Amino acid sequence: MNVTAVIPTINEEGTIGTVIDGLKQAVNGIEIIVVDTNSTDRTKEIAAARGAIVINESRKGYGRAYKTGLEHATGDLIVCMDGDNTYPTDIVRPLLDIIQMDAVDFISCDRMTLRTQHNYTSLHYIGNSVLNFTMRLLFKINLNDSQSGMWIFYREFYRKMGNLSYGMSFSEDIKIDAVRLGKLIEVPIKYGIRISKPKLKTWNDGFRNLFHLFIKRIQD
Repeated sequence: MNVTAVIPTINEEGTIGTVIDGLKQAVNGIEIIVVDTNSTDRTKEIAAARGAIVINESRKGYGRAYKTGLEHATGDLIVCMDGDNTYPTDIVRPLLDIIQMDAVDFISCDRMTLRTQHNYTSLHYIGNSVLNFTMRLLFKINLNDSQSGMWIFYREFYRKMGNLSYGMSFSEDIKIDAVRLGKLIEVPIKYGIRISKPKLKTWNDGFRNLFHLFIKRIQD
């Protein structure tokens, strides 16, 4: 099957080249789409030089960037991950094998199981745990890492999903729909140490994601 990787970026010049090179080594012939959201550094130039398709998305929103990239994806299987080199590219090939051999629709990578204080702080662990608990309470969905940003899924499966958030809560939305519409499994990964400036605003985005879960449950 053909594979497309979709990577949202903003000011990732120090890492995007490594991510693209890693994906190319992992999957021969992979299509790589970088959706850049107003970077002011050389992210776009580096990505293009490495052979990625670069799409400019001036509208704000984590989910917006992914939706834009996924609209242009041509692969049967989709790999989604950040451009900051915190998610491992060398696990992509095994994950692609798993999703096909085990007849699942969606793989979400779990950062919590193998976490350390160096790559995943106690504050983020507590916040993620609260969101995991809330998802379990409201939707009866039990995940170790409801906020993970690395996923593997079929493009046709994604097309069945609707009403996904344009913001950071896209990450929890897509997992809720994946459980509702098919079979999701989590695979533990070793999360890397971030070297670029974090884009996540821990408190603001955490409360927004929590509030979004309640709104989504009411709308359902």
